[in-house]
Amino acid sequence: MEDDNKENEQQINVELSEEMAEGVYSNLAMIAHSNSEFILDFIRLMPGVPRAKVKARIIITPEHAKRLIAALKDNINKYEDQYGPIHSTQDNEPTFNFPISFGGPGGEA
Repeated sequence: MEDDNKENEQQINVELSEEMAEGVYSNLAMIAHSNSEFILDFIRLMPGVPRAKVKARIIITPEHAKRLIAALKDNINKYEDQYGPIHSTQDNEPTFNFPISFGGPGGEA
């Protein structure tokens, strides 16, 4: 029975270019949504610079957004099991009020 499950599993080969493997640093995320998609903008905000730049925009379906949340929760739990709790500095950070609208209900991260 276990062998049948292994045969039914589909493997996906994921290609990662050198450029993409370097990654992009982001210290702010903005999230918006419509009835059919979630838009995640990853932004780099630099101290003393009045303009922040969107470094990556990812558009996903609501179902994939839910899967992303589950995967993040799982990875955060594993991280905290290994390294200890992640302390939030949210209370010490300034509040940002961005006048950005994607045409749908606003989100936050």
